[in-house]
Amino acid sequence: MSLTQSILLEVKNIKGKGRGVFARTLIPKGTIFERVPLLVIPAKEILECDHGTLLLGYVFEYKKQVALALGYGSLYNHSYNPNARYDDAGRQIKEFSALRDIHPGEEITINYNGAEDVMDPVEFPVLE
Repeated sequence: MSLTQSILLEVKNIKGKGRGVFARTLIPKGTIFERVPLLVIPAKEILECDHGTLLLGYVFEYKKQVALALGYGSLYNHSYNPNARYDDAGRQIKEFSALRDIHPGEEITINYNGAEDVMDPVEFPVLE
């Protein structure tokens, strides 16, 4: 399984929001547009850190631990109306796919709750 960086994507800064991942070309519904390896980290090293850590905003929950997704995997912003989703795709690999057609210049978003229809609150204000 190849883990190459996709030519479909680019990272841009969004005023008031930080970085985000955007489509460079049309990404049709159902397309797997990124497959990334994970760096698995003991949860206590991130979640129980006395001095706080920058990584907290970039990790996924992963099998009672946390994981930093390489590639652009940890840079996708949250939305309750996402145009993409992520799934486990093998040992320590996440796969990102389009829930609908994603147009050139459109930000690619995922629901941090793990499924596009879960509306549980997240720990920050959501900017749509």
